[in-house]
Amino acid sequence: MDIIFNCPKCEQELAVDSSGAGSEINCPSCSEKIVIPQSAKPAAPRPFPSSHAPGQPHSAMTTSAAAKVEMHLKVPVSAKATESLIEKPKPTLEVAAKSSDRIMRVKTIRHTDCIEVGHDKFDEMVTNFLTKIGEANIVSITPLIYTHLDIGSQKLMNDYAILIVYRA
Repeated sequence: MDIIFNCPKCEQELAVDSSGAGSEINCPSCSEKIVIPQSAKPAAPRPFPSSHAPGQPHSAMTTSAAAKVEMHLKVPVSAKATESLIEKPKPTLEVAAKSSDRIMRVKTIRHTDCIEVGHDKFDEMVTNFLTKIGEANIVSITPLIYTHLDIGSQKLMNDYAILIVYRA
């Protein structure tokens, strides 16, 4: 059985095995030398209050185990202020994106705009643009298929393009 007692100097509650009764220890809180008291007889449990009329059942609150437990709680006191464990939250992705010095841009390169004097320069123009913005700044490259009205033949023509999203 444990002996529970308080330090006479700092009032720290201590619990020691009953075999240590009469020995001298240092208080873990204030380092004061303390003699462990002899085990005291446990106090008789308080009589159960019976504020109800005879013949009626006890209330659930007064008969519960929690109502019978005595708590001797103390708040620990330390010399220095405790360190706060709550930190300031990091900015959200939306805030970080708005505060960035680079903004998102979109460039569409159509195949019909890359034909010069019968020569297809689509690949060359896409390569030049990608080289100019740099690989690290490319967010996405999406191929597109679209329909347009050809001026010469007055027919609807299917064509392709590329959509580039990048940071500038």
